[in-house]
Amino acid sequence: MVQQQTNLKVIDNSGAKNVKCIKVLGGFKKKKAFPGDIIVVTVKNLRNRFKITSKVCKGDLYKAIVLRTKIKRKKKDGSFFCFFENSVCLLNAQEKPIATRILGPIPKEFRKKKQMKLVNIASGFF
Repeated sequence: MVQQQTNLKVIDNSGAKNVKCIKVLGGFKKKKAFPGDIIVVTVKNLRNRFKITSKVCKGDLYKAIVLRTKIKRKKKDGSFFCFFENSVCLLNAQEKPIATRILGPIPKEFRKKKQMKLVNIASGFF
């Protein structure tokens, strides 16, 4: 669950390290974002090794898709799973990923949500 002012980790190779949520998109009174939802973020920190060749700039606004959350999620078989961090992947204006790789696993539900570009560049599923 991601709200406004939540600090998030970026798990792609776009050049950003940490971002902060500015707004949750998808409705007039929508306050929380779950995996698969799109939010507006601002870049707080850049990765040191990518400052020269970074695809993003510090302080700029971008759209991002929530990939992992700390809150427990229930599967259809009755089991629960959760991640250790809240993380996102940055998107461009056409809502396609800026990066070419996603580090770590993502939930399998992205296959059903028609996010095949994210599925193709991810390293694994959970």
